[in-house]
Amino acid sequence: MPTPLRPGSLHEEVATRLRTMVFERQLAPGEWIDELALARDWQISRTPLREALKVLAAEGLVTPVPRQGCKVTELSEHDADDLFPVMALLEGRCAFEAVRKASPADVKALRKLHEVLERHAATGNVDGYYRANHEFHTRVQALADNRWLDRATNDLRRFLRMLRGRQLNWPGRIQASINEHRVLMDAIEHGDAARAERVMHDHLLAQLVALKALRAHEQAQAAGGARA
Repeated sequence: MPTPLRPGSLHEEVATRLRTMVFERQLAPGEWIDELALARDWQISRTPLREALKVLAAEGLVTPVPRQGCKVTELSEHDADDLFPVMALLEGRCAFEAVRKASPADVKALRKLHEVLERHAATGNVDGYYRANHEFHTRVQALADNRWLDRATNDLRRFLRMLRGRQLNWPGRIQASINEHRVLMDAIEHGDAARAERVMHDHLLAQLVALKALRAHEQAQAAGGARA
């Protein structure tokens, strides 16, 4: 009798844990992966850890450096400038197809997710808003029910997740974001697919504008501190 295949392997479990650490910024952009420390903390050998790092390298989440190990991929300003417009197109299309395919129950469920966003926006809870926002966008993508769109969006969404909603720290961004979501929900609830597509597209580009403003502010502060 052949040996039954396991539903998962150790290196896959390790890859999942590493991926979460990257998305949660427990491993920061540009940070070196300390293989010895992780292997010790997780009580595993370095073999499954290295196999997991190969998986993350293939996904673009970590960058191998010959004879030095792996470090968490860091997205440059140029990367963000190129990435957000593409995601705007993809997520806009997700919204379009989601509106065309969503049932009344689906729309009601989206409304409940939106209400969670409203609560976090009202209290200025950046972390809670980020998590709820990710869940909302993921749900819209699922409602689009297009495996090719799903594949392309998932592939690039992981890089947005590496930013972990940094733009939400820009003053006024949460309030602007929830206003954009209100317009989006209105389009969805009225079954206006074309409008939902435009709003979602512009919502993504607004995130880029806020991120660029935040980065410019941080750079100015750093330059001022260096002069001081």
